[in-house]
Amino acid sequence: MRSEIELLAPAANAEIGIEAVNHGADAVYIGGPAFGARASAGNAVADIARLTAHAHRYNARIFATLNTILRDDELEPARTLIWELYDAGVDALIVQDMGVLELDLPPIQLHASTQADIRSPEKARFLADVGFSQIVLARELSLPQIAGIAGAVPADTVLEFFIHGALCVAYSGQCYLSHAQTGRSANRGDCSQPCRLPYTLTDTQGRVVAHDRHLLSLKDNDQTENLEALIDAGVRSFKIEGRYKDMAYVKNVTAHYRQGLDAILARRGDLQAASSGRCRFLFTPDPARNFQRGHTDYFVQGRSDAIGSFDTPKHAGIPVGHVARVAPDHIEVETAGEDVALNNGDGLTYYTLQKDLSGLQVNRAVRIGPRRWRIEPNQSLAQCPELRAGTEIARNRDAAWNRMLDGQSAERRIGVRWSLREEDGVLRLHLRDGDGNAVAVAAPQEFEPAQDGARAAEVLRGALGKLGNTAFVAEAEPDIAWRAPRFVPASVANAWRRDAVSLLEARRARGWARLPRKAPVDPPPQYPADSLSYLGNVANGKAAAFYRRHGVQMIEAAYESHAETGEVSLMITRHCIRYSLSLCPKQAKGVIGVQGMVRAEPMTLVNGKERLTLQFDCKACEMHVLGRIKPSVLASVPAVPVRFQKHVTAQ
Repeated sequence: MRSEIELLAPAANAEIGIEAVNHGADAVYIGGPAFGARASAGNAVADIARLTAHAHRYNARIFATLNTILRDDELEPARTLIWELYDAGVDALIVQDMGVLELDLPPIQLHASTQADIRSPEKARFLADVGFSQIVLARELSLPQIAGIAGAVPADTVLEFFIHGALCVAYSGQCYLSHAQTGRSANRGDCSQPCRLPYTLTDTQGRVVAHDRHLLSLKDNDQTENLEALIDAGVRSFKIEGRYKDMAYVKNVTAHYRQGLDAILARRGDLQAASSGRCRFLFTPDPARNFQRGHTDYFVQGRSDAIGSFDTPKHAGIPVGHVARVAPDHIEVETAGEDVALNNGDGLTYYTLQKDLSGLQVNRAVRIGPRRWRIEPNQSLAQCPELRAGTEIARNRDAAWNRMLDGQSAERRIGVRWSLREEDGVLRLHLRDGDGNAVAVAAPQEFEPAQDGARAAEVLRGALGKLGNTAFVAEAEPDIAWRAPRFVPASVANAWRRDAVSLLEARRARGWARLPRKAPVDPPPQYPADSLSYLGNVANGKAAAFYRRHGVQMIEAAYESHAETGEVSLMITRHCIRYSLSLCPKQAKGVIGVQGMVRAEPMTLVNGKERLTLQFDCKACEMHVLGRIKPSVLASVPAVPVRFQKHVTAQ
């Protein structure tokens, strides 16, 4: 048995999901009308049904996100929606709230969301034992930690890991900063992203350590170089972040990782793709061309001090050259090479002396030399601070690239083989795909002997090769074995081919099977802890009942219930500002003259009137961001109704 490797792409809508499949995704995750962790990325069930129909042609799968915490009054609407998604052909449900497992569900496969905060072998094994078939691991894990989890879960449990896209600075499901400041809960799919704001950092004596920098903003995840290492550690589903991203991003990044995984599969006999068909790309994928804040492989290869995007949370772009001259109404740009072409509609960026990212949009670009371009911007140059000769220029919007990706940019086809056999005096056309599906269609009529046998075979082969509007492509010349050549008119051959293709499509559709729902083990497994604080995100009575049934004796209500009004951890993260600024006591260990001088004392982040305390847990190598919920949030945002007391002792 070969292990299946799944490339899992995001989709903001059905159209993007269809193109994700066309560009090589083995599975696509998409939000339904409600209860997804991206509140503005919902889709009608009818649109999701259209996407599932397309995906299933290639044996690709569709996963629906229902990964927010739910109020008691939302449980029944959620249950109804889950049945509708099941009827629409959705293959699996991505879940955070354990209350969902207490509902009357269809036999749909369950996947544990990264919002469930899965960092330990014990937590992963528990989730596998209660019925989750696929588990989305925390982004912060290293290769040895992933391997440890792989060794702890049953062999049929699929480990899923994010390989590309934006990084949340906090452990997923362990960030309440947005809710505390704005009432918009990350656990409810409505994060206001306070981590991308600029902050001033001060020490215990009030001294400024860093001024007005984006100290909680991270670079973007990129595991391009770690794919095979992740496979060897036990990852089987490779997930691209981006349910808010546009069509060009999904096409480009999906194609990039399809090529990377295919190169591994081509030389690894122990692995195979999780869906059918091969892709032909009409462009060269390049993730650097999409929105990105710089790249990091985060903690996969161990801790690094280069994970932060402290200067800007925006897309700085790809360097293209420098300013050669500034005129009153235009600039001249010297490009890095003659092959660099600038376009009308491009977005150009540069850094000011204060390291602020600024930019301009190109209204008109004219080549005036082999590497010299005259750029007339849409705005006045007076609105472009500190733009002067010698300034390095990058491009964060390539109009020509975007136009190219607006059109068809990939083809996905399933390989088939044709053969013609004369059996019991009847000509039969056989068609078999790479998944083992086969059909045979008898000749629609008697055919006259051919006067030119070679020409007759050539015409028939030409007709059988016309598969352009189907999901198939011929892998080899049709094998024609008849006792005597026949004259088959082209029109009849085309109809014969269409009948065979239609039958094969129907055979494939009949062969599609739902993913199995995993049964929980009996007796119910014990949760790895006997108590849950607000960090457990328990927001409804069904979730509380679930945890009680699995041995949890004390349960606190979710932070969104507004029971925690004092200063608490609003964010827990492996990103350590001290480490990134070379102020970690472990970094100073052994350094002459410095050892013992650096201590992990609390620090303060300030943004306007917002003040957050940083505490450092050096033993766990974690940073806690502490703060209080705003009185205005308590007054204006209704608390999540919870039908159990703050502390509940199991009977």
